[in-house]
Amino acid sequence: MSPRRAFLTSLLLPGYAQTVFGRDRAAMLFTIVEVGSIGMARKSALDLAEARALAHDSVVATYKIDPTTGIAVKDPKTGLPVPDTWIASRYTADRIKARRTHYEDWIAALIFNHLFSGADAYVAANLWDFKTNIGAVSSARSVTVYASVRLW
Repeated sequence: MSPRRAFLTSLLLPGYAQTVFGRDRAAMLFTIVEVGSIGMARKSALDLAEARALAHDSVVATYKIDPTTGIAVKDPKTGLPVPDTWIASRYTADRIKARRTHYEDWIAALIFNHLFSGADAYVAANLWDFKTNIGAVSSARSVTVYASVRLW
């Protein structure tokens, strides 16, 4: 697979080119981030829609009470108790703005995942035939880093 094709396929479907190059852990990472970000973006979109829908709503806190009987006063037309006080919606403009920001953050995470997956696939396509082994060994007092490169 050419580097350009690897970039474009992983840009559209994060993790795909990584599986072609045998980088299954990287592919799994990009796929998990993608699925998680889509799920959280969907949840954030639903939360934002709920906040917008209920922004101008209120809840009855108390009803008018007849002082002589102590019973709630009823509306003669509907037969329902007459509200006296209300509690305003908890979805203020600041809370709606915060929920919109959460949604935008998850969309940004999706875009970043696509771009980073594409860039990783591009590099992997360029280095697929570069045989190297890099590692580190640690002891109680030091860390040793080693690298071996096969030229032929």
